[in-house]
This record gives sequence, C-alpha cells and structure tokens, in this order.
Amino acid sequence: MSHPPRATLATAPSFSRVTRPSTVDLIQTELRNAVYAGVLAVGSPIREVEVATQLGVSRGPLREAAQRLVQEGLLVATPGRGMRVATISKERLPALYEARKSVEITAARLLVRSGDDAALASVRRAHDELVEANRTGDARRLGGADLNLHWALVAATGNPWLTRWMTTLIVEVRMATFSVSDEYVVRKDTADAHAVIVERLEARDEEGLVTVITEMLDGAVARLLGKEDEPVETLEEPADAPAITLGPIDAPDEM
Repeated sequence: MSHPPRATLATAPSFSRVTRPSTVDLIQTELRNAVYAGVLAVGSPIREVEVATQLGVSRGPLREAAQRLVQEGLLVATPGRGMRVATISKERLPALYEARKSVEITAARLLVRSGDDAALASVRRAHDELVEANRTGDARRLGGADLNLHWALVAATGNPWLTRWMTTLIVEVRMATFSVSDEYVVRKDTADAHAVIVERLEARDEEGLVTVITEMLDGAVARLLGKEDEPVETLEEPADAPAITLGPIDAPDEM
C-alpha cells in the first residue's frame, strides 16, 4: 500500500531527538511541524481518524500528543467540538514578539559572553542556509530559513529552557503570519539584513547584537500590522496550506 508523501519541513520547530522517543513524542513533533509548515492550517479542525490514519498510529497516542500541543497553545480544545489549530490575531502580535524578543536577547547575551567557536559557527551555518534560500526566490523556504537562523541563535546557547520556549514561539510566529494575511510575505533582502546578526555575534558586540535583534523584531511587527515607516521589497505566495498530507511515522514498539 502506498503512503502519501511526507511534508518537507524546516528544522526550527523540532526538538532534539531523545535516545528512545515514544510514539507520543514522535506524534507531537510531527503535529508541531505540520502546524509550522501550514500543512495543518490555522483555524482548521484536527480530524482524529484522518490524522491517525495518515500517521499510522492509533487515536489514543494521537490524542495525548495533541493535548500536549493544547498546553503549548498551538491547538485549542473546545468541549463537544474537538480540537483545532489555534489562530493568532493582530491584537496578540505585539505580545508574541515581546516574548520572542526576550528569549532571543537573553540568548544573544549568553552567546556573546560565553559561547564557544562551535556555537558561533552553528549560527554562521544557519545564515549560509539563509543565503541559499534567498537565491531561490521561494517565499516559504526563505521564511523558514529566516526563522531557523533565529532558532539556531537560541539553540546555540545549549540552554534547554530557552530552546524549548523558542521552539514554541517560532511555530506561533509562523501561525501569526498565516493568521493575519492571505499571503505569506518575506523581505527580499532577508539574507543581507540578517548578515549583521552574525557579524555582531562574531565580533562579540553584545549591545550591537541586542540592538540589531530588537530593531529587526520590532520591524517585523510593524510590517505584519501594516505600520512600517518605509516599505521594503518583499516576496509573496498564498498562505493557503500546501497540498501535502502527513506521512506515517516510524513509531517504536511500545514496551
């Protein structure tokens, strides 16, 4: 029996694999990635039978994994109506970005003060991937590489709490983008704009790096709200969910 194609998903929202992840862990990661990619569209219901069939799992572990995402705020449960993917309104955008700013600035300060060469190199590699994505002209791929660089900045600290918070925040940022506009929009000069993050980090310029991150995230909020002072060139594509279904996971045998 042939299986539907799996979604090609960005790195950012996935947690690091544990030694022996459970079926619920794997489903949780798959669902989070699907929300991030737009495969499970904002506001859409979670059809248990359909999703469980696509993932090749039973409804019990699917429900447990979905409840974890309810606790993260990525799904919403309504008594008698099941679960759906959350939406993030324009009114909530400033608060979301303030939380993101807090995590990224804390990570930036930690990296400048104590990050080793390997940690800084991981951020440089993420920017190299962003440059490659920029060359494709693919808005969704470019947006994913952009978010992945910010996620890599936080992950490079090695702080599991910051990384966990950023994992959820990155998905919520993607959800907000899908929620507030009919188009997925990214800056055309994203790679050039982000080069200064790597430069300030490698120069160990703590305040310079904090300023760059602050201005970049404040600018993103202004752009999403249509309040930017000077419009920039952008790439756009419809924000509709891609025509891709979930694929079966390789679930471990439960003991």
